[in-house]
Amino acid sequence: MPTIILATFGSFGDVFPYLALGQELRRRGHRAVLATSAMYRDTVERSGLAFAPVRPDVDFEDDQVFRRAMEPKRGTEFVVRELVIPALRETYRDLATACEGADLLVSHVLTYAAPILGEKTGLPWVSTVLSPMVFCSAHDPPALAPAPWIAGLRRFGPGPTGLLLRLLKKVSWSWSAPIRELRTELGLAADADPLWEGQHSPRGVLALFSRHFAQPQPDWPPHTTICGFPFHDADFGNGGDDGENGVGNDAARLDRFLGEGSAPLVFSLGSSAVQSAGDFYVAAAESARRLDRRAVLVVGGSPAPPTLPDEVLAIRSTAVRPLFEAASVVVHAGGVGSTAQALRAGLPQLVVPFAHDQFDNAVRAERLGVGRNLARSRLTSARLTRALEQLLAGEETRGRATELAAKIRSEHGTERACDALEQALTG
Repeated sequence: MPTIILATFGSFGDVFPYLALGQELRRRGHRAVLATSAMYRDTVERSGLAFAPVRPDVDFEDDQVFRRAMEPKRGTEFVVRELVIPALRETYRDLATACEGADLLVSHVLTYAAPILGEKTGLPWVSTVLSPMVFCSAHDPPALAPAPWIAGLRRFGPGPTGLLLRLLKKVSWSWSAPIRELRTELGLAADADPLWEGQHSPRGVLALFSRHFAQPQPDWPPHTTICGFPFHDADFGNGGDDGENGVGNDAARLDRFLGEGSAPLVFSLGSSAVQSAGDFYVAAAESARRLDRRAVLVVGGSPAPPTLPDEVLAIRSTAVRPLFEAASVVVHAGGVGSTAQALRAGLPQLVVPFAHDQFDNAVRAERLGVGRNLARSRLTSARLTRALEQLLAGEETRGRATELAAKIRSEHGTERACDALEQALTG
């Protein structure tokens, strides 16, 4: 029974895709081990997979950590420089322990110790990316959180855009100094930037998103396979105690609400932005009232608005697939998991990006004609209402979303990714 180590780090959105891969690998007769932060042990083991604790042990329910991690300008720098890289040597040791006797290692964009371990020990490893922004292509420039306008430079071609992206990479070169130092100590080359080109495996790179979401580009890493989205249909939103308004994880209440009237608007900030929601849900409830529409607010650990009309239901968490399939429009933060779920459900989507790849995912949804993009800094109930009015009235948008959903569903991203991993085992 081959053992495959799936290493990841981040929020639930960074864990769920690897749970999907692990469960499919187990179904095929492999031993899949998810190697990540200790806080996910229960989630992983409930999914039937083996778990290996790998530091850093970050408390992703710490409000202060989340606020800093979700800052649009400096959030990514905080995650890389203050959460991940300071624990690099501990990560390397933990991952080395997890990989004893393993046959294949699978890395995530933030598991910087994985390429080092693979190269040092000779353990075959395959790298993965969850969103196209990670490739930072000059031919398809990303909307980076500190500078979303970069995506608009694609009309000037790869020459000028590539120059700008190279300059931006030089800015982050100092961030990875501890990674290069460890590589040198271990006798490995330290010329490739481990935050960018150096994270990709020469054995294979799995793009865990749809080719309809992002097309292959000439400057993507060699040996890249676009697999499609790997869906893990778990509860979305963080749980919590029932509040004064009866907010809770009551599936029966949600089923009853969905069965009592028209398809609702759905407002969900996924598993990360939900902890720095600010006045998002207040604006959402007011917008639903103005539109005279039913709505479901997936508030996670955030407080629900103090008063809600009968036509607006607030819940802590829910299984996202059936909720999205029952919705008319979804409003979310643009995490790749939420974006993929909305695409699969054929929903028009309004994206309010907070940080990281969310800005790029928002631009891509808008470019595909299946959604709109509303800056968080401009979020008011009036602007939210106007944007939703346009989506609700847009038959062309809904038609494109329906057409794209059929393509997304036909890709079978989890299965294709596992096919590629099995090939890597033998290649």
